[in-house]
Amino acid sequence: MPSLNELVAGLEAIAPLQFAAEWDNVGLLIEPAPRPEGVPDVERVLLTIDLTEAVLDEAREKRATLVVAYHPPIFAGLKRLTASSLEGRIALRTVDARVAVYSPHTALDAVVGGVNDWLADALGEGDRRPIEPTPGAPEGTGMGRRIELARPMGLDDAVVAIKRHLALDQVRVARAARHLAGKPLRNAAVCAGAGGAILSGLRDTDLILTGEMRHHDVNQLVARGSSVVLCDHTNTERGYLQRFAERMQARWPGLDVLCSACDRDPFTIT
Repeated sequence: MPSLNELVAGLEAIAPLQFAAEWDNVGLLIEPAPRPEGVPDVERVLLTIDLTEAVLDEAREKRATLVVAYHPPIFAGLKRLTASSLEGRIALRTVDARVAVYSPHTALDAVVGGVNDWLADALGEGDRRPIEPTPGAPEGTGMGRRIELARPMGLDDAVVAIKRHLALDQVRVARAARHLAGKPLRNAAVCAGAGGAILSGLRDTDLILTGEMRHHDVNQLVARGSSVVLCDHTNTERGYLQRFAERMQARWPGLDVLCSACDRDPFTIT
């Protein structure tokens, strides 16, 4: 079995931390005390978008000793480590259970073959480039993706494809007048999670796909002729976990990598 240090090095090779946004908190966030001699550091890994208390319970039940949480459970600086806050409680419980926590977040968004490329797959083939390229990184690395679609499609067909790719029954759609009139989509821009900062200023873009965006930004985009599809934040990220698990298992064939069964978006439509 790989050691924790070997796993961390491998995860950093998949999504180099220098590609993460400056404001982010990525990498090994919680390192437990060494295990007794002869006991492997990590035998099972649990992947999740959010490390909630329910996911931590699941990790302990399934005897996972490394949780890879896409969203960093420690984000802002902690001045106190107490059970009165959610962040403190989770940190204390992971240390008590000797569970390590690693977060790739925006590093995994930026890399080629990462979360944003997976999200762009919803719209089929086409030429892709980052909306905000990462300086000094390999070509194709950066935040968001702009796609010139290989095959133009109608907005309704795009919505069907997005729902199928994300395994969703419903999404929110703001339709531009030209697409209501039947004009096809020839290009698109996507950003996993909350894409407003990257996507709201775009022009000459037929389709905008992200998790969440401010109401006024949506109105501005629609007025410019862009249709917008919002899927809720983590719904644009969670489907990538299975692909990430496959990448980890290919790198470490003997490692047991699971996707959390209880991790889910906090919002439901009723």
